[in-house]
Amino acid sequence: MPLFISFFRDRGKSRKVRCCQSEVLWGPRERERERECVSVFFFFFLVSVWRHCHVRRGSESEQQRELLAEEEARESAMESPIQPPSKRARTSPFDFVTRGVDDYLPGNIIEVEVHNFMTYAHIKSQPAPRLNLVIGPNGTGKSSLVCAIGLGLAGEPQLLGRAGSIGDYVRRGEESGWIKISLRGNLPSETVTITRRINKQNRSEWLLNGRTVPKREIQEVVQQFNIQVTNLTQFLPQDRVCEFAKMSPIQLLEETEKAVGDPELATHHETLIKRMEDLKKLQMTIKQHEVSLNQLRANNSELERDVERVQLRNKLFEKADAFKKKLPWLKYDRHKFIYKEAKEREKEAKRKLHAIAEQILELKAPLEEAKKNKEKSEAACKKLLTVNTHNEKKHREIADSENEMSVQVRAKMNEIEDVRKREASRQDKIEKAKQDLADAEAELANLPNFEPPREEIEQIGAQIHELEIAASDKRRQVHEMGSMQVQKRGQIDHCMRRIQEIENVNNRRLQALKNSGAHNIFEAFQWVESHRQEFKKDVFGPVLLEVNIQSREHASFVEGHVPFYIWKSFITQDPEDRDLLVRNLKPFEVPVINYTGEKETTRTLAISREMEELGITGKLDQVISAPKIVKEVLTTQFGLDQSFIGTLETNLRADEACRLGIRDLWTPENHFRWQASRYGGHISASVNPVRNSRLFSENIDTREQNELEHRKAEAEDMLARLEEEIKGLRSEQRHVEDKAAELHKQREEIINRGRLERKRRQDMVNRIEQRRRKLESFDKEEDLHSALCRLQNQISKLNEERLKRVIRMKELLMEAADAQVNHAALQLSVVESDINVRNKEREFRSHELLGTRAQQEYDQCKLELAKCRADLEAAKSAAEQVAKITPDLQRSFAEMPDTIEDLCDAIEDCIAQAGAVLCPNPNVLEEYERRCQQITSLEAKYEHENAMLTTCLTEIESTKTTWLSTLRDLVGQINETFSRNFREMAVAGEVSLDEHDMDFDKYGILIKVKFRETGELQVLSAHHQSGGERSVSTILYLVSLQNLTNCPFRVVDEINQGMDPINERKMFQQLVRAASQPNTPQCFLLTPKLLPELDYSECCSILSIMNGPWIEKPSKVWSNGMSWSAVSQSLSQPVS
Repeated sequence: MPLFISFFRDRGKSRKVRCCQSEVLWGPRERERERECVSVFFFFFLVSVWRHCHVRRGSESEQQRELLAEEEARESAMESPIQPPSKRARTSPFDFVTRGVDDYLPGNIIEVEVHNFMTYAHIKSQPAPRLNLVIGPNGTGKSSLVCAIGLGLAGEPQLLGRAGSIGDYVRRGEESGWIKISLRGNLPSETVTITRRINKQNRSEWLLNGRTVPKREIQEVVQQFNIQVTNLTQFLPQDRVCEFAKMSPIQLLEETEKAVGDPELATHHETLIKRMEDLKKLQMTIKQHEVSLNQLRANNSELERDVERVQLRNKLFEKADAFKKKLPWLKYDRHKFIYKEAKEREKEAKRKLHAIAEQILELKAPLEEAKKNKEKSEAACKKLLTVNTHNEKKHREIADSENEMSVQVRAKMNEIEDVRKREASRQDKIEKAKQDLADAEAELANLPNFEPPREEIEQIGAQIHELEIAASDKRRQVHEMGSMQVQKRGQIDHCMRRIQEIENVNNRRLQALKNSGAHNIFEAFQWVESHRQEFKKDVFGPVLLEVNIQSREHASFVEGHVPFYIWKSFITQDPEDRDLLVRNLKPFEVPVINYTGEKETTRTLAISREMEELGITGKLDQVISAPKIVKEVLTTQFGLDQSFIGTLETNLRADEACRLGIRDLWTPENHFRWQASRYGGHISASVNPVRNSRLFSENIDTREQNELEHRKAEAEDMLARLEEEIKGLRSEQRHVEDKAAELHKQREEIINRGRLERKRRQDMVNRIEQRRRKLESFDKEEDLHSALCRLQNQISKLNEERLKRVIRMKELLMEAADAQVNHAALQLSVVESDINVRNKEREFRSHELLGTRAQQEYDQCKLELAKCRADLEAAKSAAEQVAKITPDLQRSFAEMPDTIEDLCDAIEDCIAQAGAVLCPNPNVLEEYERRCQQITSLEAKYEHENAMLTTCLTEIESTKTTWLSTLRDLVGQINETFSRNFREMAVAGEVSLDEHDMDFDKYGILIKVKFRETGELQVLSAHHQSGGERSVSTILYLVSLQNLTNCPFRVVDEINQGMDPINERKMFQQLVRAASQPNTPQCFLLTPKLLPELDYSECCSILSIMNGPWIEKPSKVWSNGMSWSAVSQSLSQPVS
């Protein structure tokens, strides 16, 4: 266990431990004795727990147990079997439980099954209901079983003190795993199965009876069975024992209250601490209020005389204020009288306005009648005027039409004269057109025939074709060479880019060396590059730049196999070169290796068929490319030819590789090494994970770099030759194209002469055709007789139309004369109506003027009345703002002066009397009243807080009585067990409650121990006891808590380590007897060994955990036994 390991880790050496300001020398014997004491104490703890449970429960009658079992069965049948409680179950160590037919209690672990968990690929364990002894050598997986129980029952990884995350518990090489724990339910036939699936990504999935549920539901089920994996008294892994030793008395009390006893105990303690804090605050507040009240009362007694003078002065001011209240009401009465007078004037003006309005209405009807007669006469005149206007418009239209027709007649007469003149001219044009046509035909007949020189044109065309073929051939040759130029330039660019990439890779690798610790590698490389002409032979380095590996995976292998100092080294082939480099590279701190050429003859293991089937693909020397010298140095110095490369399958079957003679193997995940012992020849193996390559970020191929340089030089030479050849071909091409251009020009001249002759003949033919068409057009024109007949007919029709229009004009003139006579008569009637309307309008306007004046007077009266009303309302509003009229106020107004002047004099007298009263502090009354209010408020608060204080004290006393009595009983029980265990060890110890009256936050538990006969009991601390003594005391205290808790099972990991055989045998016998008692909880005791010839009972079961190549057959035999009794029975049966 970690507690013991931390105390006894310096095995075989003496050490000094400071204790009580003195030095005590501890040797191997003292440490061995201390281990035995600790182991004995833990066995006492287990024995005391089961004895206590047996004494408590064994005293009850069997009848009570049966009744209780029946009642629990009925309640369980009515409720859901795995329904979690809403609150923490209030269990007691004296509750009664009954076992089922299979001897299991509710909450017992029936089966534990894990898959890919820690050291296990898969295991299924079925523990017995009583004492389970889990044995096995160290490292076989006993603690893995404890971790599975803790994590499977909703525990956190931090609880176990091992890994910090759940993903670390997945078996190495796997991605996920699961834990499955089966618990006995409340009924014998009920099983609760909890499954937790975990993976490397630190994720968990919970299943309850095969159903996916949240973690909260799992925690409720675990709480229902009172399983507390966080309680050290129930679940004690190896790495958790030392936690209690670090607690102070106060913390020890808090943890004890949570771990054992009534669950309300810790709640009462927290309530008392909180209520005590509230009580102290109340007491402080009450004291402050009492001081404030006394101070305020003293201050008010000093201000009473000044207050009387201020009150007299205030009464005079109040009287003046009362007079001022009547003043606005007197002003209101004055405005009310003025308002009544204005209202009478407004009524008189309104009466006059109504009389004038009636007269105007009487004059309005005759005026309207006269206006209507006038409008009728004017409408008739307008109608006649419209008719006259329409007749005049028609007369003008007909006259205009007649004039147009007369113009047309004159135009036709003129056209007749023109037709006679055009006929004489047409005859002359016909004669001239016939003469021009005869001349053109004679000229066309006299033109000679032209024959083009076809043979000469064909001969010139053939020469041009030959020259064009030659020029095209030259252009093709130039184009081909240009393509070759582009190709060579591309090759040069590609080589230059690739060389630059390789140089950049060199820089990155040099930077990687610098980042890894070779801080001056750039300077060393630059010095070697700048002084290469001084070396006698080639110098290689740094080695990292010379080596190229195609696969990143292989790069990781080679980098992990070869030491780092080699990668920054330089390799020489001559001793003088080596000495030169050593002298000059010494400031840069880089190694220099001289290659002598001597080869060591070592036997190399070839790759066999069995290796290939195993997944072996090659060796490390086969995956690197480097200069021969560099490769030989790496191979001979570091055995690259002896290191093999495998696949993932090889990683899983690595043990088979050792049998094939392989001693160094690299796989994608691990690096395996096997080494034979110099003494017995035994093979020991080491496995290390493969790390990613940091130096070979990019691979370099020096041979490729040299080949690129050579290819670049050849391409540049070829490009220069192509340039010269292209220049010559282009000169020949221009000479051929010039000859072809001259022949083209000569052929065009011949063709143009023929084209001109053909154009001349065609122009002549076109001219003859044009003259022929012109002559035909003259023949088609109208003759003189037809034109004259047509024009004379048109003139006759126009004259007939002119006659019709003249007759219509005569009719329109007669109608216009009649209309003019009627219009004159109507015009006289309109003038008479207009005179009558004007007379009546004059009389009407005179009455309207009188009405306007009456309206203005009425409006003025209304404005005055509105102003008086507004003044009256304002006076009333102002008076009401000062004081509203009430019966009491009316009676007081009756005693005051009735005029404004007398009232103003009375106000001035009161103000003068008030001013005569002397008052040095005008604010004394406000201050006095404010303090009186503060006194009243503080007195109320003081009484309320006194009541709260009394209530708080009552609650504290009530809670304290319950809590302290229960706590004292609890500490007494712990002390009884603790003292008894110490006496059995021939030492003394006690546990007491450290009380502090009402300071509940200072209460604690004191552990006092004595390890020497001459000493006295002292409080457990680092100043009085050694580390071993404190550990023993802490463990015994945990033992004392066991009989006060009730749980379905307990787990203790390797508690008997360090005991001598005698004490271990005694403890085991007591442990077996205690496990045989009824209603004892299920127990798991993990230990790497058991003494021979121990006495076992039927309640003991042994779970043996072993591993190794020979364990398969024994495990099959032992897997058939469910308990030690079953194995014993099978052994006791006679052999047939």
